[in-house]
Amino acid sequence: MHVICPDCLAANRVPAERLGDRPVCGKCRAPLLPAKPLALAGEAFGRYVAGSELPVLVDFWAAWCGPCRMMAPVLDDVARQRADLRIVKLDTEADAANAARFGIRSIPTLILFRRGRELGRMSGAVPAQQLLAWIDATLARAPVEEETS
Repeated sequence: MHVICPDCLAANRVPAERLGDRPVCGKCRAPLLPAKPLALAGEAFGRYVAGSELPVLVDFWAAWCGPCRMMAPVLDDVARQRADLRIVKLDTEADAANAARFGIRSIPTLILFRRGRELGRMSGAVPAQQLLAWIDATLARAPVEEETS
């Protein structure tokens, strides 16, 4: 499985059964799967989302948004619970280009990606259990893709 390093953006091969073993980047030695949401923007955002074989949940948010601030601890909790999922936060004020690219009209908006392909989106603040149920249902509905080598 290819896992993109959140620090240097290098692609790393990690066997699926070793994802829970705290793998580190072969290039920069940073943790590949930190148990917290990652703040990314610009080209780094695009490369991380497109290159990750793990599902990536992107939180489009802004600092002035009350519901966005309510979602922060929910996303922290989900990040700790789900090693099989990466969570990325994209500040729509700091990266308006990527927000426009994905047609973000209200925040918070959450988009679930796999290999750069959008699987589903939802808007508004929700509790952790509802978010986890939505993630699982969305992944279950997603078509199975051929493995890349």
